[in-house]
Amino acid sequence: MLNPKILLIVTFVLASLQPLPVFAAEQPAQTSEQITQLDINSADADTIASVLIFVGMVKAREIVAYREMFGNFTSIDELAEVQGIGPATIERNRDRILVVND
Repeated sequence: MLNPKILLIVTFVLASLQPLPVFAAEQPAQTSEQITQLDINSADADTIASVLIFVGMVKAREIVAYREMFGNFTSIDELAEVQGIGPATIERNRDRILVVND
């Protein structure tokens, strides 16, 4: 039978040879998602719905209807005036939206 102290040392040495676990928070973010930007003043409802997060076809049509009724958006924050679009949706999509005025 092995000496308990030697067994403890051998166990410790073997355990230290194992790679340390890497937790998800420590891993670099790996994403293949390419962020697409759209001009909210010229995009159609299909494009808006496909590019913006948590904006489906109904909300996309509301954006287009608002733009047709009141004219081009002058800022991204003006999207909050559209029914169904709130500040959280705007913040999630801020890097996806361009406001181009000709």
